[in-house]
Amino acid sequence: MSSVNSNQRSKVTKLLPGFNCGICGYARCEEFAHSLLKRKSDLGKCRFLFQEIFNENRNELEEFLRQENIITPEKKPVGVLDGYEADFILNPLPKEESCREVLYPFTRKLLKKDDIIRYRPLGCPIIHFARILDEDNGLITVHMIGPCHRMDPDSEFEYMDIGICMVGGFEGLVEGPLPSVGETVRFLPGHCMMQKVHSGVVVQVVGKRVIIEGIDLKVWAPPVKGSAD
Repeated sequence: MSSVNSNQRSKVTKLLPGFNCGICGYARCEEFAHSLLKRKSDLGKCRFLFQEIFNENRNELEEFLRQENIITPEKKPVGVLDGYEADFILNPLPKEESCREVLYPFTRKLLKKDDIIRYRPLGCPIIHFARILDEDNGLITVHMIGPCHRMDPDSEFEYMDIGICMVGGFEGLVEGPLPSVGETVRFLPGHCMMQKVHSGVVVQVVGKRVIIEGIDLKVWAPPVKGSAD
């Protein structure tokens, strides 16, 4: 793109938050808009744009920039096991090993923070190992630390076997289009050994950090284009 016209700049500027805060590196939103159109910056530099109240503006802005060939359409991630398309990948929070997961354990064993547990998520054939980050009235929040070498029978790795658990929620950072609160989404946990697409309902969005609950491994395939209703 050789030049930026006033209509393009005006369109982009109107869709930006308009705070002229300077956090993006430009004194005014209009200057940031010009930089976007010249491909010298990216939307991620605008911190406010990724707040929930600006979701509609951001989605419209992304679509406009795609139409203008400023940004290229993103390919949706696909689960290896099932071949389903996901809306986004869910990555760990900064300096954490995996997405946070909330589990409903079906055990009467006393569980506490920092315990290492061995379990199988309901609906998943893979044995998992995790470290407990928090316990709250029977619910546990964990990080994945296995399988892989954790299954070695000669290992001195100590854990508590608690059987089957139901996965109730995930928390992590979105890689891809940001969802809205209340939206039912398909997502691919970045650490999932099976690369299996999960589904759930978004209950909280703070920047790119989201909490998804009502987790289900049964993900219905989207209708095929051109098929009868």
